Amino acid sequence: MTLEIYNTTRRELPEERLEKAVLLVLESEGFTVDSIVGVYCGNKMIQRINREFLQHDYPTDTVTFRYSDEPEIDGEFYISLDVIKENASRFKTEFQHELLRVTIHSALHLIGYDDQTPENRAVMQEKEEFYLNRLGLSTS
Repeated sequence: MTLEIYNTTRRELPEERLEKAVLLVLESEGFTVDSIVGVYCGNKMIQRINREFLQHDYPTDTVTFRYSDEPEIDGEFYISLDVIKENASRFKTEFQHELLRVTIHSALHLIGYDDQTPENRAVMQEKEEFYLNRLGLSTS
């Protein structure tokens, strides 16, 4: 079992807390880690990944790849700290709060949740709130 967090930026990150968030989601939902790599990067890298793999030529908060259909998750996620910063400002929330929310969101994608429809988006948002509360971060 390996969960590796990489920070390609100069920004200081609470790596242990990010790992804890990913593990909390997976374990609570009945999954385990086979091999997960989480990369925290800037807009340039995430835009390149979006363009190359998803044919979207713009930065997003997260891109997630799952490589197995097993309960042991093999995958990776990329999170743009630039988008996190923009979103935190737009939603009037703390950077750390938005960082954890998007990390939880990425973990939910790893276990099979998607946000392509309004109904699915609502389910994911509910789960994000639930796990943020479990981590001691209320949104109210």
